[in-house]
Amino acid sequence: MAEHVTLADRLGLESRELVSLVGGGGKSTLLFLLGRELAADGRRVVLTTTTKMGRRQIHDVPTICESVECAAHAPGEAGPIMLVRGGDAHKVTGPSPEELDSLFGGGSVDFLVVEADGAHGRSLKAPALHEPVIPSASTTVVIAMGVDAIGLRLDEATHRVEKAMEFSGVGEAHILTPADCVGILAHPAGALRAVPPESRVVVALTKVRRGADDAAVDEIAHLLRDHGRFDGMVTIEAR
Repeated sequence: MAEHVTLADRLGLESRELVSLVGGGGKSTLLFLLGRELAADGRRVVLTTTTKMGRRQIHDVPTICESVECAAHAPGEAGPIMLVRGGDAHKVTGPSPEELDSLFGGGSVDFLVVEADGAHGRSLKAPALHEPVIPSASTTVVIAMGVDAIGLRLDEATHRVEKAMEFSGVGEAHILTPADCVGILAHPAGALRAVPPESRVVVALTKVRRGADDAAVDEIAHLLRDHGRFDGMVTIEAR
């Protein structure tokens, strides 16, 4: 029987990392999948956000902390620890990037996985100047993009439409191609602008339909290899 290859393996993660998830659709799925896999492997894992995420999304996490001190010392045998700081009935918020740098630097966790961007459910993100909110100690930054953006109008597929138009040079009614999407994802004024210089950068293509999206996936992989700043790409199949 073939050995199961985890998402952490595919992302090329080392034995201890601060992973920041940015970009478009699929970040929360990646966050919780990584958390479950790493905790099941006996690692001490803290999950959190530097933006906002739905309160309902955290209901299944066995341990929820509301302070960095709690996250640093809470038992983690039951699974990943979720660190939140506040919010309301619908959304939760998390600590500042500086607090997360300190938590990771303290050595009490093996993996700190951070949802560091928001996309309002859109598959492609062209961030504003204040986004994404990436801790400076991040060792790996994962930029997510839903492959279903390809073939949609720019204004249907992207969050921050005006920024996406600026990055791509096309109009809001333009039908996106793989090259358009990579141009937005990899623009130097986009997510890459906020990535710490020493961080690895991996693209996660989400919502991939095996067979139907093969040509688009191959083209995106080729374009990313030619770019030079990216250390790899993984695909996440549509559920």
